[in-house]
Amino acid sequence: METNIIPRPEHPQPMMQRENWQNLNGEWLFEFDFGVSGAERGLFKPDKAEEYTKRIRVPFCPESELSGIGYKDFIPAVWYKRSITVTEEHLKGRVLLHFGAVDYECDVYINGEKAGSHFGGYSSFTLDITDFLNIGENDLTVNARDNVRSGKQPRGKQSSAFYSRGCDYTRTTGIWQTVWLEFVPTGYIKTAKYYPDIEAGAFDIELTLSLGGKLTVEVFYEGNSVGGCSKEIKGGYARLHLPLAEKHLWEVGKGRLYDLKFTLETESGTDVLYSYAGLREVRIDGFKVLINGKSVFQRTVLDQGFYPDGIYTAPSDEALKHDIELSMSLGFNGARLHEKMFEPRFLYHCDKAGYLVWGEHANWGLDINNEGGLLNFLPEWSETVERDFNHPAIVGWCPFNETWNQSGTTARRILKAVYEETKRLDPTRPVIDTSGWYHVVTDIYDQHDYEQNPEIFRKSYTGYNGNEDSFRLLYKNEQVYIPGLPFFMSEFGGIKWIPESKRNNAASNSWGYGEAPKTEEEFFTRYEGLVSALLEAPNIMGFCYTQLYDVEQEVNGLYTYNREKKFDDYSRIIAANRKKAAIEE
Repeated sequence: METNIIPRPEHPQPMMQRENWQNLNGEWLFEFDFGVSGAERGLFKPDKAEEYTKRIRVPFCPESELSGIGYKDFIPAVWYKRSITVTEEHLKGRVLLHFGAVDYECDVYINGEKAGSHFGGYSSFTLDITDFLNIGENDLTVNARDNVRSGKQPRGKQSSAFYSRGCDYTRTTGIWQTVWLEFVPTGYIKTAKYYPDIEAGAFDIELTLSLGGKLTVEVFYEGNSVGGCSKEIKGGYARLHLPLAEKHLWEVGKGRLYDLKFTLETESGTDVLYSYAGLREVRIDGFKVLINGKSVFQRTVLDQGFYPDGIYTAPSDEALKHDIELSMSLGFNGARLHEKMFEPRFLYHCDKAGYLVWGEHANWGLDINNEGGLLNFLPEWSETVERDFNHPAIVGWCPFNETWNQSGTTARRILKAVYEETKRLDPTRPVIDTSGWYHVVTDIYDQHDYEQNPEIFRKSYTGYNGNEDSFRLLYKNEQVYIPGLPFFMSEFGGIKWIPESKRNNAASNSWGYGEAPKTEEEFFTRYEGLVSALLEAPNIMGFCYTQLYDVEQEVNGLYTYNREKKFDDYSRIIAANRKKAAIEE
């Protein structure tokens, strides 16, 4: 294991970036805790370092090869330890410890004292650790506990069986996103929320501050100043109206972004925060979903955010960007980020590319037939909606995916409550309560259909007009149909395909949806037929093809798990995707 190179060295949160920060990725001491007894044994104490028998490469999970561990069996608990150094100057302000994500339940100790805890394997969290620190070297210990079989936590596509199988894959335990320190004055900007006004060419901005002071905002477009304002803030909340001298709309394929610089001057010092924003509006008009007033057919692809060597964690920033480039090269204009809340760095690349995405939680594995399901779902979901609110690439939220057989009163109430809370947190975007089924209240009606016969598929959906009898309604016994809404085919296709040259070496448990085509010609013909059926339907607003790349044994990707080509020539797929949709202007 290379110990002198920091993996994933880039700033993990470009939307909230300061110059005075320290990346804590790299080599940490590590120990398994199969008996979940580490706290009793005092592994959080600074003098227990000798009991850590392994080393791990953060931010990669211990199941991954990139971590240097590569242990694939169930891991109920893990411990991490390293030292951090702070100066006298650092301690004149506040020292913030950030975690991109730790799966699932986490305790953090500084110099043997508990500094904080967090529940949720996908949302980010921050601890102010200033009061636990000493000048010089300090001990940082992290304990994570994870139980994907409990039914009490969202696990997403992490397998609850020993082996990866079907559409469940290798698990992720513990730290799997960047850990970093941030050094701020006592008076600093805590949050910033942007509300674009595309008609006026302006942003309304809400901020929370640790202390009041003089707040200055500067806006730049491609390096040129295009606006700014200053305001004296007396409390911990500020609201600003920021007109722009130039209006550049964020559009599909054109991620026109404004750079923002916030300066807060208080008696404790000056806090400078760098951010960015996009002028973009999402609105529903009848059966259409409008982006900046234009009907845009959402040609999305399923992206599950898995990597052969990093599992949940991309090996590099370039790997994140590469998946977006692969998708766009095939004629897709966005993705459903499936059963996983993706890291902000990925969303940053989506913002820059003008790439549409749907945000979704990893609800699989969580039983929502009891009230406890809401407790272990909503806080983490709310944290992420708040964190990712400013990304123009996100055009909709979908908290749940395929809540099978959740037809009881408690489950319906939970779906409704999460939908309503999402709308309160973000009234600017459409929300789908649960993708596929079971709908209770939703802004867009969506369905998953893996019918492989293009003619049957076409007859099932071409006549959709907002009424229940106008299309093939699946799972009627588990489904509530809501009339008059835009229609999104949010999963279809899933055509199983293993290139002929690799079939002899294919895994015995390889699978996809339906009977696999026998030839490339049969694959292309089927693909073209399924895609055209949706593009030509006058009242369908978008689709999501399953999927961009294979994941482990699931071989219905357009690329392999290693992002290698499955076909020498993708021209027919590209042409099918780029065909103009009937609902587009």
